[in-house]
Amino acid sequence: MDKPLTNPPQLEAIHATPMLLQIDQIQPYEHNPRHGQNPEYDRIKDSIRSNGLDQALVITQRPGATNYIVHSGGNTRLIVLKKLYEETGDSQFSQVQCLFKPWSCESDVLLAHLRENDIRGSLTFIDKARAVFEARQLIEKELGVAEISRKDLVINLRSNGYSISRSAISHMTYAVQVLLPLIPQALEAGMGKHQVERIRALERVARITWQRYCSGDAGAFDAVFGTLCCRYDGSDWNTDLLQGALEAEIADEGETSIHTVRVAFDAELFGRELVVPEPESEPISEPEPASEPEQHENHDAQVAAPGVSENQDDRKDTEIAEIPQMEELEDLPNSGNAEEVQAPSQNDLDAEPPVSTTEPLITINQSAPTDLKSLRGRAWTLAARLAQRNGIGDLVAPLSGNGLGFVLRDVPDSMLAEQLDDDGLSQISMLWWQLAACAEMTFAPLESIVPLLPANSVLRRALEEHDAGLLFNSVWTLDPGQTGYRLWHPLNDNDWSDLLDLMDTYRRIRHLAVETGTAIWD
Repeated sequence: MDKPLTNPPQLEAIHATPMLLQIDQIQPYEHNPRHGQNPEYDRIKDSIRSNGLDQALVITQRPGATNYIVHSGGNTRLIVLKKLYEETGDSQFSQVQCLFKPWSCESDVLLAHLRENDIRGSLTFIDKARAVFEARQLIEKELGVAEISRKDLVINLRSNGYSISRSAISHMTYAVQVLLPLIPQALEAGMGKHQVERIRALERVARITWQRYCSGDAGAFDAVFGTLCCRYDGSDWNTDLLQGALEAEIADEGETSIHTVRVAFDAELFGRELVVPEPESEPISEPEPASEPEQHENHDAQVAAPGVSENQDDRKDTEIAEIPQMEELEDLPNSGNAEEVQAPSQNDLDAEPPVSTTEPLITINQSAPTDLKSLRGRAWTLAARLAQRNGIGDLVAPLSGNGLGFVLRDVPDSMLAEQLDDDGLSQISMLWWQLAACAEMTFAPLESIVPLLPANSVLRRALEEHDAGLLFNSVWTLDPGQTGYRLWHPLNDNDWSDLLDLMDTYRRIRHLAVETGTAIWD
């Protein structure tokens, strides 16, 4: 390798000084705000390979150091040059034109990189948050203060060319100190400012509600919040799932109705002055489930017995009869061999609906996706969201490449009968039947459904044994005529919207399968 062609300028130089340096004399800035690979890496590499470097690197040198560091942007270009020289040995990649800027302080260099990356708009929220948090620590050290106020930090950052509000600094600090240890995957995948604000609001509301209903101290709540955040960490993060899980945990810990907890959550979130009922002094006993055969003799007037024919010789051993009244009608890992499903983002939930060539659809969502895979993912997201908000989120599991996008793992926990009043229990029970219909749990071939259910699942046993009585005794089954009063009327706006969208998505999947000649169940 050629020797350096120039010597470093004196640090007292005022203006940037042109230099030609060997690339091994320059190091990327180790505090670069970007923590992942630049998404433009391949394009930059192809450009430099073909045309060389079209812009000089801006560099600086720490006092007493022998090497240089990139001063304000250019880390990717330097890494590309070093890689190209390693791969080709071409001397054109061994040297680089630079502009030397004298050293000022560490925070100045970090902020220069932050400004440069921010201008390109290529940083994630957590990358910006980490950079601002680190800049704050550096500024405190350089000023010799234990802690700088947000107001003074805003002034200091602005004087260095980086404008930011105090509220933004607050949310960034929360993201780095609280959320990053709990949900690193979600943050690195691009979770934005608004989602961080939402999680922060949920933690505040959940803490207040916990103090109202639960006997555990603040440390107990912190453990619950941290556990739930870790449970749902992933690129498909959904704040609705976190809210549903928090509500369910508080209801369980406080031995109160989940609907009471949900009212308290909504009041705090939306600033309503509502009187929240105190927890019941005694658990309300479960209503007597229908168990006598004569109560289900008229299947046309009531609900059809799921999965049982009186003459089992007249049907296939591998199928269970559908529920006629419900045919038209978000997160757990798949327990079968189906491939992993990724929950669609809000943009996925907003793509154009398919146009049926057989009959017009009743349009609930005008912007639903048009392909089977996305529709299945949408169905799972909606079902999981509905279930979580109603305290049965652990029962919904994703199903990819088959069926309707999700399955129900089991019936609702029998302990809910001790926590809920009649209205609450009937709502959850009827919602479960709606979800079961949209997943075709009692219609699908057994070989497609049963392997996905836990071995100790009551639902699995009912399906395998064609035992309608077991299912009716496990899930409170009301007269379908009460659907409006017991389910549609009490559902909040979010649940009602999701239920309509789920039924619409079910129909779209079925219509699309007919149009394309695709088998729903393989």
